Amino acid sequence: METKIIAVANQKGGVGKTTTTINIAASLAAMEKKVLVVDADPQANATSGLGLDVEKVEKSIYECLIDSVPAVEAIEKTTIEGLDLMPSHIDLVGAEIEMISLEDREQRLKKALASVQDSYDYILIDCSPSLGLITINALSAATSVIIPVQCEYFALEGLGKLLNTIKIIQGRLNPTLRIEGFLLTMYDSRLRLANQVVAEVQMHFQDMVFKTIIQRNVKLSEAPSHGVPALHFDAASTGAVNYLNLAGEMIEREKLRGNA
Repeated sequence: METKIIAVANQKGGVGKTTTTINIAASLAAMEKKVLVVDADPQANATSGLGLDVEKVEKSIYECLIDSVPAVEAIEKTTIEGLDLMPSHIDLVGAEIEMISLEDREQRLKKALASVQDSYDYILIDCSPSLGLITINALSAATSVIIPVQCEYFALEGLGKLLNTIKIIQGRLNPTLRIEGFLLTMYDSRLRLANQVVAEVQMHFQDMVFKTIIQRNVKLSEAPSHGVPALHFDAASTGAVNYLNLAGEMIEREKLRGNA
């Protein structure tokens, strides 16, 4: 199977991008896949959520993008078997401005990952909540995109902008980029609104929506403060089970496409 590089993107904050990235990664690793998480968000939540001390990171995605440091030098092992991390750093905040004058500024992440991608089955890129140059780098490097959609008010707001950006990137930078799926997150079955959002997203995007829905779950929000994904915090929790099901669904879809 070719390496799948999946960007987890939505310029809306608080929709569950980082939670999704680290929990899919842990679930795929549990299924004996080799996984790399790339933290492309200056907030570095995926880095701390996988147990790395952000203050002690020596080489990060920043050095790969700005100084062309080889990716292998920035990649760290996590405590989870089969799961590696390219950490983020607060310096990434200024990277967008620094990258403007660099050549191939939209393709720098793609170049960085080219040297290591054969070592992994999946590379998951946690994007920042913006459509800036770093997110464009992520989408240029990716084979597909997962778009988390929160089951709350204004869920579809801003999605048009993201889909438009994806279309532009398909046209100019990455013609093979496709949408892996829309993922409904933070679902609470007791709320009428949540059920309306699910129905609306499914009607709008049909079979592009994952069948697995991620329920609101306290263990999902507690796990990152312990530096582990939900699966390693409480394997029986709803959140951990949801993400295991999602990883299974992704692998199943690959088989149907004849890629796995």
